[in-house]
Amino acid sequence: MKKYITLEKYFKSQSIIKKNNKLKIFIYIIVILLLLIIMFSLYTIFKWHIDNLKIKKINKEIKDNINIKTNNINGELVNPPNNKNSNYYYYINYPFYNIDFSNLLSKNKDTVAFIRVINTIINYPVVKTINNNYYLKHSFDKKENDAGWIYMDYRNNINDLDDNTIIYGHRRLDGTMFGTLKNVLSSTWQNNIDNYIIYFSTLNENMIFQIFSIYTIKRENYYITTTFSNDNEKQKWIYTMKKRNISPINTEVNTNDKFLTLSTCYGNSTKRLVIHAKLIKKQKNK
Repeated sequence: MKKYITLEKYFKSQSIIKKNNKLKIFIYIIVILLLLIIMFSLYTIFKWHIDNLKIKKINKEIKDNINIKTNNINGELVNPPNNKNSNYYYYINYPFYNIDFSNLLSKNKDTVAFIRVINTIINYPVVKTINNNYYLKHSFDKKENDAGWIYMDYRNNINDLDDNTIIYGHRRLDGTMFGTLKNVLSSTWQNNIDNYIIYFSTLNENMIFQIFSIYTIKRENYYITTTFSNDNEKQKWIYTMKKRNISPINTEVNTNDKFLTLSTCYGNSTKRLVIHAKLIKKQKNK
């Protein structure tokens, strides 16, 4: 004897089957998405590792082939303050670093300078091109690399420094590029008076800059102003940058000074770690 079911039960069973099928499809989609995320994450980690290895190789080649000498302390003093107790007169006794750029230029003709920050591993040639995007994704050998390189703002004039010369670099987790710039935020770094200078050499001159402001801030364009239309605008900028300073140092700064600004990401892409320094001494690069 055949067993019949009601239409109501039939449609109910069909509905359950459809729900089960939808659930299976949903689970399949989730699994596929998770697999794709895992694969992308593994690829990202692998690429990050490969990029780091390439950067370390380039750095080794640079250090093996570049000639860096500690030069004498003699040079032209820049805008010396009247206050003889100023730290300025302590820092001008530091010797210059003299850089032989010939090997660097043979590897990359975009080379315009060399920078060193005390008690970090920042010791790099600086490049410059026609925009601020290229060296975000290309290393010193001009090959694609997410580590990028240390580069100067394309708006800056390397032969006759602007009011404010801007240097950018990625904050890499392995410490390369501007990865160790975060050291300046520690009390140990800040409490050492010998840390507050930056060595900066171009093809024409060796220079020493004295740091006057360290801070973190949300991304903006004001601090990377390169030139000022008048002294009032420049003084306003100086006041703002000094007010942001979180370090214990109190450096005298005025509108006759030339500035060097270092900028990198901090925390995430919406924040910046910034250092400002003023030029205190220079000499011809022989």
